Amino acid sequence: MAEVTLTIGGRQYDVNCRDGEEKHLLRLAEMIDAKMVMARKSSPGLTEIRQLLFASILLADEVHDLRLERNKGQSSLNLPPIDDSAAEQAMAGRINALASRIEMLAEKLAGIDPSS
Repeated sequence: MAEVTLTIGGRQYDVNCRDGEEKHLLRLAEMIDAKMVMARKSSPGLTEIRQLLFASILLADEVHDLRLERNKGQSSLNLPPIDDSAAEQAMAGRINALASRIEMLAEKLAGIDPSS
């Protein structure tokens, strides 16, 4: 198991991953960080959590557009659209889990007891 340090929103996060996935994870972190910068520039004064939320929404929107393009290409070939509902549910679950973890970490950093 490898460990990589991701920098997102000016903060560093140590994350475990499978050996060989370090570069991919770093590229994903760069994408998230770039979206956070976009969110911060478009709406100054956002909290870090809201910046991450908007970064997630921007990335999800890109995934959605790519899926529409992919399905449009399939329809021109008269192929049935790919049903990604299970994948979308899994992704939504991961995003919700990450959002919860980010909120918990932000509360800890702010000195707020998340159990109260």
